[in-house]
Amino acid sequence: MLTHPQFNPIALDLTGLGLPLQVHWYGITYLVAFGLFLWLATLRTRLPWFAEEGWTRRDVEDLLFFGVVGVVVGGRLGYVLFYKPGWYGTHPLEVFAIWKGGMSFHGGMLGVAVAMAVFAWRRQLGFLAVMDLVAPCVPTGLASGRIGNFINGELWGRAADPGLPWAMVFPQSGLEIARHPSQLYQFALEGLLLFVVLWLYSRRQRPLGRVTAMFLIGYGVLRFVAEYFREPDDFLGTLALNLSMGQWLSLPMVAGGLALWVWAGRHKRAEAMA
Repeated sequence: MLTHPQFNPIALDLTGLGLPLQVHWYGITYLVAFGLFLWLATLRTRLPWFAEEGWTRRDVEDLLFFGVVGVVVGGRLGYVLFYKPGWYGTHPLEVFAIWKGGMSFHGGMLGVAVAMAVFAWRRQLGFLAVMDLVAPCVPTGLASGRIGNFINGELWGRAADPGLPWAMVFPQSGLEIARHPSQLYQFALEGLLLFVVLWLYSRRQRPLGRVTAMFLIGYGVLRFVAEYFREPDDFLGTLALNLSMGQWLSLPMVAGGLALWVWAGRHKRAEAMA
């Protein structure tokens, strides 16, 4: 049985040199996520069907800006509305206290969707075409974020068999029991595995919306599975059918992805018949 290494969340502290600067590991993981997005999205714009639309590096940079705004605003509002609506309803000013933590992936995803819709409207591009370009570039950012969760020793897993070779004690949890390192499970599933599947699938031109549908289905299923190993939020626990909030929020993703997959197939056939 292992014990969480108890990393110092501050990667670089320059206050001892008289500079008011502390660089946190979590901030570095965000920078890594942004850098990977710029690189991967630029590679995708060189694919023939995107190059024909005239995508440029500047477009990718603008995409990143819109995406960051969508992640921050949507992630925060999603946490407020999905996880603690009652508490924030009585403490409305705390909604803006992002530095205290509290972000929701599902809310961030909705925020990014809105941001991409605005970007598509401003550039007179199709919304699904933009989402199909972006979708395969997202999982590496998710993977980077999960590493940040692990370094911080947060979002730990449920109790595990102490005999499991990689079972780990997270002292931050307040209980000296073996747990699943669920952050690393999510890193491997929602991050690396989903990236490989999407990247390989999107190397060929697909019907409009199919890549986005693959992301929705893939993330929803993998997050649903990972939640069985992740400790539910203590203020929520499990909900109806003994499912966590993360699992309930993943179900509409899968349903929406399946609907989009079917629509994309029919849309392709309709174009072929025209």
